[in-house]
Amino acid sequence: MKKLVALIFVSLLVAPITVLAKDALNDFSIQDALNVEKIKNTLGTDVKFYFGNQRHGKVLKKYGEFKTSKKANAFLKSKESACQWAFASALKALKDRAVREGGNAVINIKSNYDNNLTSSDETFQCGAGTAMAGVALIGDVVKLAE
Repeated sequence: MKKLVALIFVSLLVAPITVLAKDALNDFSIQDALNVEKIKNTLGTDVKFYFGNQRHGKVLKKYGEFKTSKKANAFLKSKESACQWAFASALKALKDRAVREGGNAVINIKSNYDNNLTSSDETFQCGAGTAMAGVALIGDVVKLAE
């Protein structure tokens, strides 16, 4: 009986360490995330997003470069699903900033996980652990010619 109690006690001490383990950094498809119906509805169509070096219209006004870092609950979710929601939250923050500034687009969007910039037209980076997933983005808020 004492061995069982000791084993349970040690298990309870070790369990929080596994939850705090460093997030695994993964690349996920931008297009797959943007094709999720709930994410499409959340982001709407009034602000356009351009990733990496994607072509966009003529910039009429640049409002500045802005960063965002968002987390999503990953508990009992696939890493992809949790990361897609963290990505959507980060894009929503950039969208809200664009609207506040008077812009209609965010261009040159890059992943900025742990302040490590990576640029891609196709993927975003996400750190995902057992309990949380996180996405950090940076982009230029602009007014594009329509």
